[in-house]
Amino acid sequence: MPRRPRIHLAEIPMHLVQRGINREPCFFAEEDYHCYLHWLQKSAADWHCVIHAYVLMTNHVHLLITPQHSDGPAKLMQCLGRRYVQYINRAYQRSGSLWEGRYKSSIVQAETYLFACMRYIELNPVRAGMVSDPAHYRWSSYRHNGLGQTDERLTIHPLYQHLGYNPDERLASYRALFRSELDDEAIGDIRLALAQNQPLGDDRFADRICAKVGVRRTHATRGRPAGRADATDGMEDQTGFGF
Repeated sequence: MPRRPRIHLAEIPMHLVQRGINREPCFFAEEDYHCYLHWLQKSAADWHCVIHAYVLMTNHVHLLITPQHSDGPAKLMQCLGRRYVQYINRAYQRSGSLWEGRYKSSIVQAETYLFACMRYIELNPVRAGMVSDPAHYRWSSYRHNGLGQTDERLTIHPLYQHLGYNPDERLASYRALFRSELDDEAIGDIRLALAQNQPLGDDRFADRICAKVGVRRTHATRGRPAGRADATDGMEDQTGFGF
């Protein structure tokens, strides 16, 4: 069966996920995280992609970006993956691939799913049982988005600006989004969109995107406002993928 084509469009947010081969670790020491983030910043700048959120887990990574050009995400991931694998192979005297197959991706309808996607990404360490609060995890964008700590890799999305009239209000509003856990419906929508390389949004958005790029839509996501009350979701294994 042929692989489904990825949907890449300029100026629309995209959720990207890449995991280690056979669910094995892709980060082994603190320096590895620093190296990955360095090449992430460099590659994103080279290929004109702005980064809104990220998390580096033990054996997989999540990114939320907006590309200026449709080929930006593929170029970014190719460049980043190659540079990081070269570093790991040299540092640990190994050879071969580090990543499992192709990265997964989904176009995100910002109005309905941007903040749900950001919460999903930055809550990964909490779902994995690694920390009790996303602020306690070093290798994510939460400390920038929620606490105001400087992270030069990140660019806030225009919708983030609408969270408040000044930086303090925006930070407080963003932290308030994390007072409840992400509900199972949102988690299911996000994971299914990634698994099928499908748009993440309401039916009208998904149909419009698929028609524009000429691909068949295989799933109708249950689009609804991200601010809806949330219920407890399942845990994630820090050494497993689980999206």
